[in-house]
Amino acid sequence: MILELQKIEKSFSDGENQLNVLKGINLTVNRGDIVTIKGPSGSGKSTLLNIMGAIDFADSGSIFFNNNKISLGSDLEKFRNENLGFVFQFHHLIPELNVEENVKLPFFVSNTKVDTKSIDELFIFFDLDSRKKSFPNNLSGGEKQRVAIMRSFVKNPSLILADEPTGSLDNKQVINTIELFKKMNSQFQQSIVITTHDERVFNIGTKKFSLNNGVLSKV
Repeated sequence: MILELQKIEKSFSDGENQLNVLKGINLTVNRGDIVTIKGPSGSGKSTLLNIMGAIDFADSGSIFFNNNKISLGSDLEKFRNENLGFVFQFHHLIPELNVEENVKLPFFVSNTKVDTKSIDELFIFFDLDSRKKSFPNNLSGGEKQRVAIMRSFVKNPSLILADEPTGSLDNKQVINTIELFKKMNSQFQQSIVITTHDERVFNIGTKKFSLNNGVLSKV
């Protein structure tokens, strides 16, 4: 077991009203799982993903990562850097850095040594070897997202969290991104949680869930 959520509750206040976004969410992610979660806009998918990644916090409930409970008192920045990879709808690449520097950013942030040989092998795996010295503004949308996915994967995280990763891509790029996630999962047993509106992305899940009215249901 990599990640376990127990009875996660989350609400937001809207003036005098309280919106219960997550209601008693239970979820377990094991090594090699691709967990896909769909739901309408505003259903709380991003909130749930942020709680999984210790970016946001539940009102109540517990989160365990590799059997260790995650709490506010933890060194969360270090925890995220060492254990998690994040992919968002928009690539969030730094335009002043070239592709290679963007990919190595998690190492720079943690001031840890870069394994150059492994990085070179990953550039080949992600089919970005010829783009190392290119800058983000010279890449296609699909290439930018591929760089973002590689950056999330570069430190061999226990879990990758992807929030609508194909939302800004065209049809061909969506298909390429789906194949990339499947390849990462099959060759490296990479565990991935993906929130999505796209049924094609949703269907790659080995565990599929729907989030509606605050309730997470297995599909």
